[in-house]
Amino acid sequence: MKTYRIIYLAILLAGLCGCNGNGKEEPVKADAPVLVSVSPDNGASGVAVKLGEVVFTYDQNIMVSSTDHSRITISGNATVTKVNAYSKNVTVTISGLEYGTSYTVSIPAGVVNGFKDNQDGAAAASTTFTTEAAPVDPGTDERESDVAWNLAAKLGLGLNLGNQLDGFYNGTWAGDKFLYPDELAWNEAPLTQATFDGIKKAGFTSVRIPVTWLRMIGDAPSYTIDATWLGRVREVSDFAHNSGLNVIINTHHDENHHSIIENGKDIDTRWQDILAASRDSRKNEEIKAEITAVWTQIANKFKDCGDWLTFEGFNEINDGGWGWSDAFRKDPSIQCNTLNEWNQCFVDAVRATGGNNTSRWLGVPTYAANPNFVDYFKLPDDSAKKVMISVHYYDPSSFTIGSEQYSDWGHTGAPDKKAAGSDEEDVKALFNKLRRNYVNKGIPVYIGEFGASMRAKSNTRAWSFYLYYMEYIVKAAKTYGMPAYLWDNGAKGAGQEHHGYIDHGTGNYIGNSKEVIDVIVKAMTDNSEGYTLESVYAKAPVYH
Repeated sequence: MKTYRIIYLAILLAGLCGCNGNGKEEPVKADAPVLVSVSPDNGASGVAVKLGEVVFTYDQNIMVSSTDHSRITISGNATVTKVNAYSKNVTVTISGLEYGTSYTVSIPAGVVNGFKDNQDGAAAASTTFTTEAAPVDPGTDERESDVAWNLAAKLGLGLNLGNQLDGFYNGTWAGDKFLYPDELAWNEAPLTQATFDGIKKAGFTSVRIPVTWLRMIGDAPSYTIDATWLGRVREVSDFAHNSGLNVIINTHHDENHHSIIENGKDIDTRWQDILAASRDSRKNEEIKAEITAVWTQIANKFKDCGDWLTFEGFNEINDGGWGWSDAFRKDPSIQCNTLNEWNQCFVDAVRATGGNNTSRWLGVPTYAANPNFVDYFKLPDDSAKKVMISVHYYDPSSFTIGSEQYSDWGHTGAPDKKAAGSDEEDVKALFNKLRRNYVNKGIPVYIGEFGASMRAKSNTRAWSFYLYYMEYIVKAAKTYGMPAYLWDNGAKGAGQEHHGYIDHGTGNYIGNSKEVIDVIVKAMTDNSEGYTLESVYAKAPVYH
């Protein structure tokens, strides 16, 4: 997560405009819905989370008003609270779902469009889906391995140095610099040894250093990386190591989101193009050759580094729709299987360089780094068995990165002041799924990015719920066995897309960030018997 823009599905689903701290536009990613196929008399099956969204692909042309949805019904005690629809895309927001329960949603014939009966004679349709089982309380199921738990304890709480080495010149305004990485393109000052000394002093144990490569990579077939740029990445990583921090470096923003448009034409030429690769095997082989060449060079540059260093193959690979595009929703496995190939290619390239690279931990992402797509993820084969899964967590995005219209989060928040999916049970259900299916089986999962836009402390209510969200997410990550890396883009102040905590040039706190950092450091490190996820929950803000 760096920057966001509006995403539309049907008339409007979710997401608000955003940009990075320097006004450079990047795509928005929305909370992933559940996909349920619907046709007349079709009893499809799917999975929904509590208070989640169910997206129907309906094979009739209809339009449903978001203010008139009484004729779309759901069985049981659940309630349809909102509907957005146009043509064949219908999004139904449902409240009152319960775990492990089967529901039937029915769309009647000739659905009302808010003005008059549908004259096309759309047929009735219904579908059935089952919600996932209730989450098991932490610690009640058996661990098959402590490997992931031990690694989580080592990595602990991390900080992202975003908009720094991942900054680049984009758009036609950049002229000849287009798609060239530059450390100061999106931020004010270069990283120094003091930066990392300050991060360590604040209580962080790890850093994630996003790195964009783009036109620092030469032409095929050698794909030679600019030596100065690669040297700077090594220098900055050494700064972090000197401060006693664990380090993650990756390829970041090299993914093609088809987001740079000139005169109505897509001119985005970033090389990690999952959409093109999923449609053309020759293009896929070309990209995999570049992945091998790039990671072979990076791995050789860092071959002598110890286990304080982790390589992360990719950032948030997606086709620009963040899981909402028609191409993805038609069959998610197509693009996800392509990413599975890329992840394998990355692992093979690093291991082949020898030295310490034969046994260091490697991180690979799910599609869009979205944990909701983990079911399509395939763990790469690895002789060292030291691959961990990278996911990002910004749910709900309308609270964490969107407009400040939502001041509340959690069970004590007012319904009209919090976004859908703003409940602790949503966090527990997802984190428990990752713990049960991976962490307890010795496969580490780390939250490579999390956070929420800074709130103004003068807004007491918003500030209180913001602190509560940050504390709860980190305590939940700790409870379910996952290290977590706070997103810091250096943007000072408060409001949408302001994620500045540590000054990237000096290592000093920014604004009121010390209070936030102290809260999340405590959430990750305090193992006191009386300080648990439940005790954090019990002290949620209360406003009347």
